[in-house]
Amino acid sequence: MTVHDELPTENESQMLKSNHYFDFLPTSTTKQIIRHKGYILSYSEANEQAEWVAYELKKSELNYNNNDFKRPYFIDDPMVKTGSADWKNYRRSGYDKGHLCPAGDRKYSKSMFEETFYTSNISPQKHDFNEGIWNRLEQKVRYWASKYDGIYVVTGGVLENNLATIGDEDVTVPKYFYKVLLDNYNGKYKMIAFLVPHEDSEKPLYEFVVPVDQIEKITGIDFFPKLNDKEEVVLEKNSDYKNWSFQ
Repeated sequence: MTVHDELPTENESQMLKSNHYFDFLPTSTTKQIIRHKGYILSYSEANEQAEWVAYELKKSELNYNNNDFKRPYFIDDPMVKTGSADWKNYRRSGYDKGHLCPAGDRKYSKSMFEETFYTSNISPQKHDFNEGIWNRLEQKVRYWASKYDGIYVVTGGVLENNLATIGDEDVTVPKYFYKVLLDNYNGKYKMIAFLVPHEDSEKPLYEFVVPVDQIEKITGIDFFPKLNDKEEVVLEKNSDYKNWSFQ
């Protein structure tokens, strides 16, 4: 087990909290957890991408849209011990380098903005999907982060067997992408999950809401294992979106 696989000690947890340590990390099926300052991920070498990326998005972090940071080149993630996929796998593939933790969610800091351009934080996405419904969902997440003053976000592609691949390193192309959101307001939790087919759609976002349990079954990931067990069961079986504003 490497240092990146280990759970943080109590002292490390206190330090990591100042660097956006995600208190409700999902389980990892790959045992390769990478902790960056602005997000944490579980890297799947078999799929050459993250099975999930997790981070907290706060209201105070959304007031920096005027930060005109130069868009950097995508580079390999130096913390992935097995080596993250080279960006050249995407060249002439017909797919965008789709961010999992969006660069737009990290515009309050140049270094954290640049972190989102590690190739461990991207997945092959069709252009109309990336610029269409997926972008709409990312914008809605920012809206909720502002409205509810901070939410936890877990996102990734569903890495099933026998999927198409791109590039010399066989980067997997997911058929579905998901986002799981958790809001904690005065000790009361609410949760919502989206399972979105990898194609653009004009349907309203709430039509893609599913129980968290459904995503757990197809991914093998337990998304919020640190929640109280009884509370987790209730939250993850629920697909009611009425507590979330879709205006």
